[in-house]
Formats: sequence, structure tokens, C-alpha cells
Amino acid sequence: MNVAIVKYNAGNICSVDNAFRRLGIVPVVTSDPEQLMKADRVVFPGQGEAGTTMEYLREHKLDEVIRNLRQPVLGICIGMQLLCRHSEENDTKCLGVFDVEVKRFAPQRHEDKVPQMGWNTVTDTKSGLFENIGSQEFVYFIHSFYVPLCEYTIATTHYVQPYSSALHKDNFYATQFHPEKSGSAGERILENFLNIAN
Repeated sequence: MNVAIVKYNAGNICSVDNAFRRLGIVPVVTSDPEQLMKADRVVFPGQGEAGTTMEYLREHKLDEVIRNLRQPVLGICIGMQLLCRHSEENDTKCLGVFDVEVKRFAPQRHEDKVPQMGWNTVTDTKSGLFENIGSQEFVYFIHSFYVPLCEYTIATTHYVQPYSSALHKDNFYATQFHPEKSGSAGERILENFLNIAN
């Protein structure tokens, strides 16, 4: 299977590349529109800041490429947030695949630290992306912004309040957590993504 990872100015691409290699897939890391459009699966990963990242995507015409992909696409962490309509992080207009606003955590208690960093569970899963993933399995998060529960929510996590830890619309899937850093549960999620029907 031909898996392409979007190459852009965001971190964590190497970890995603290594995760697929552990599954026996050697992905191509590319910003070339033709390679991205021809791939069987596209992964849009990253760690970074919304404003400068969207600016980079627009300058390199990757925003239109990503929006127009027709094969299964998986956004991870900031990749998920940038697939939304708008982010409160630096008042950033994003890609608009998911018509929802990304918001900043507003801690209510002293013990609610921002960013959320570490392991947490996903519940209320509603997609083949979470096949064979139990409600008590832990996955790894690091983020200060979140997507509220909405019509696209396919998994819920509670930190400060319940929020969307995964989204789905058409051929676009996205996780706020990092499957590539989430041990065996994360590996199963990546395998499920590979097995999703085109």
C-alpha cells in the first residue's frame, strides 16, 4: 500500500514515519501534490502553531491539495485542528473540512494543567478507526486547544470538559491524540486506518 505523509513545517513527522515502518509500510514523506493525490492513504500529522502552519500550507499551495484529496486521510494532533474551520490559536482560518471551531482549554480547577500532556482514554467510539479498541485503553495527548463535541465526533475524551478526541467526515479522519506514540492501541488504530475502505 502506498502511504504518503504530508511534509510541511510541523514536527513529529519522523515518529509517524517510524510507526508505519513498524507495521511493514514504508511511507513517502512528500509535499509533492501529484504524489499526495496518487497515494492510497495520506497522513497529515504534526505538532506546531496554527497560524504559521496555515501560512506555510497556503504559500506552498498544500491547503488546496489537502482539501481536495479523495482517498482516506488521517489528520493527527495539529493536523486534526487545521482540518477544522477556524482556530482560536492566533485567530487562524483553517482548511474547513470540518465545519467547527478549535478552542483553547479554559481550566476550571488548579489541577487542570494546560497543555494536557500525557495518557488519557477515548470513549463513545463510533468508527471503524477504533475497531478492537476498548473504552479503557489509553492513548497519548499533548495539546492546549481542543475541538468541542460536534456532528463529526467519533471519539470523546474528558479533560477540563468532554471534547472530540477524533473526527470523521467523508474520507477525512482525524485524531487529537498521537496514535504513533500510543503503544499497541495506537498501532491498531493505524492498522484500522490502512484497512478502511476507499
